[in-house]
Amino acid sequence: MKTYSLEEMTDKHIGKIGTPNRDAFENELRLDLLGQTIKNIRQEQNLTQEELGELVGVKKAQISKIENSLTDARFDTILKVFRALNVKISFNVEMSNRNFLTH
Repeated sequence: MKTYSLEEMTDKHIGKIGTPNRDAFENELRLDLLGQTIKNIRQEQNLTQEELGELVGVKKAQISKIENSLTDARFDTILKVFRALNVKISFNVEMSNRNFLTH
């Protein structure tokens, strides 16, 4: 029986890197990871969704949606969540296939 790597299976069933389907899949995966991270930190701090929502200024349902990646939450809301959790965040921005001219 032949075995396949995760990368091979992903290429076959979702699409190769750089294709629209693969980009959408990877973006969705990142959102899932972000939501799970928020949930884990909230639970470590013994906060309920309602309590975190009060700190952020949103309803419990919004926190639930963020944690479960069921919403395209505004960037500033995500930042408020991390501030309320008192955690340091950093973002890595990568631009592919771009050439910048410098003078």
